Amino acid sequence: MTGLGPVAWPPAPIRTERLVLRESEARDRAAFIELFASPEVFTYLGGPRRRDELEHAVPDVPGRRPGVFVIDLDGAMIGTMTFDRRDPERPGHIRPDAGEAELGYMFLPDAWGCGYAAEACAAALDWFADALPGESVVLCTQTANNRSMRLAAKLGFTEVERFEEFGAEQWFGVWPSVTPSG
Repeated sequence: MTGLGPVAWPPAPIRTERLVLRESEARDRAAFIELFASPEVFTYLGGPRRRDELEHAVPDVPGRRPGVFVIDLDGAMIGTMTFDRRDPERPGHIRPDAGEAELGYMFLPDAWGCGYAAEACAAALDWFADALPGESVVLCTQTANNRSMRLAAKLGFTEVERFEEFGAEQWFGVWPSVTPSG
């Protein structure tokens, strides 16, 4: 992962009860395009991209970079999950030097409401805790995104602050909660 230290990428696939978190493959291209063109998915992410633009822009093997997991259900991509370093120029940080590991996720609308996001995120956070022990993970979502707010709470993220960004109120939380040592 970019700047996340000695983490080998990609890790072995992570298996949950129903899902596999794995590296992207060429067979995922159509699902990536569907995901980024979805008005439902991008309601709180600045709006979808045009499908014709995506057909030209998305590489043959999309999302193949450190920190990106494809969420696979029965051999088909239903979403993605990322661990990236939070941009120091953006608001919301828990470290003075910024660059915290930030969890991001997107699922195709057909996969919503089935508990896949909670299952996949919990498995990825467990993996992260083993790969980078002692390092916290942050998450940022619009307060208007009720599904993401519920998921953040279910996963154990605790609120650090709220701020205005992209013309909307943002919720910024940390996992696990940062507690004073000693």
